[in-house]
Amino acid sequence: MTTTIVIMIDGLDPEYLEVCPAPRLDELARSGSRLDVRGMMPSVTNVNNVSLVTGSYPETHGITSNYWLDREQGGEHYMESAEYIKSETMFQRAASRGMSSLLVTAKDKLRRLLSNGTTLSVSSEQPPSWVVNGVGTPPDIYSLEVNRWVLDAARFILSQRDFDLVYLTTTDYAMHSHAPDEPESARHIALLDEGIGRLVDAFPQARFLITADHGMSSKTRMLHLPDDLARAGIKAQAIPIIKDQYTVHHSNLGGCIYIHLDGRSDNPGPALEVLRNIDGVEEALSRQDAASRFKLMPERIGDIMALGAHDVVFGNPSEVAFPHKLRSHGSTHELDIPVIAYGQGLDAAHFTENRSLGQYVIDHFLA
Repeated sequence: MTTTIVIMIDGLDPEYLEVCPAPRLDELARSGSRLDVRGMMPSVTNVNNVSLVTGSYPETHGITSNYWLDREQGGEHYMESAEYIKSETMFQRAASRGMSSLLVTAKDKLRRLLSNGTTLSVSSEQPPSWVVNGVGTPPDIYSLEVNRWVLDAARFILSQRDFDLVYLTTTDYAMHSHAPDEPESARHIALLDEGIGRLVDAFPQARFLITADHGMSSKTRMLHLPDDLARAGIKAQAIPIIKDQYTVHHSNLGGCIYIHLDGRSDNPGPALEVLRNIDGVEEALSRQDAASRFKLMPERIGDIMALGAHDVVFGNPSEVAFPHKLRSHGSTHELDIPVIAYGQGLDAAHFTENRSLGQYVIDHFLA
């Protein structure tokens, strides 16, 4: 049996691999292949992980943000459970073929979101005792070391039993907190590099596909678009697509936001005109245009999708103070991500998106 191991490194902007030493990853790239591809929009964790594990676009699988205002049924929801996914995942496909799969995550939200169909799912936040006994107590979720625990936990579990498919996904606290040229980033990349190297050494016959969900940018400005719309006599509510329960990372401030208009959703023209004239709003798209351009499920996005300039995030100053230093994502400026493919028979030449990895695994190894 040849195991396929997919590693999603949360927030791994290509610049980290350009600046920080990563000798084992460099070795894998030389022996296999390395290319840069694009992530999904919005460039946030849930959208991109689900796109990869289903091999499909948000227009099909339905995960269009981390957080959703359901205007039809009423209520706001963290999109953190499998009930929101409308497509078959690679884990469900594997199970239907009598194959086994392992999911190891840093964030428990991703274990809850992705784990349908898995043979075994483990998170660093709620690990089973037998894994803790084998690997050690997980570091805090807001630490540089927690991602190494994910890799070591996977290596330990794989030493206990075989799996056909393995999916590992980390947390981007380190990237939110430290730019590529900071010493903490070098330490974090070294921890990842060593952990992946030990996994390759332990399972040299496995296939490895390594990528990211999104990049990361320094942000210096916060805009609150409902205030601008209100000055033009337009009532609206802004829903941050990056919003989740890990607010230490990003304070719920991201470079893309959904705008829900009050009572005039069928006529977004006046609001679009206002938004397109705001310094820092790079683009404002109607629901139909956003869904078409980014392959989004229209009923799960706002009436308008606003995209920020490279240094801009969207948020409400009455709810959150702009941090002294902020690195975040969500916009089109965090779409570039790396892919490293290593192992016999892997052909990554035609990959154009992180979603391509999932489609490739489903088509070639789970057919």
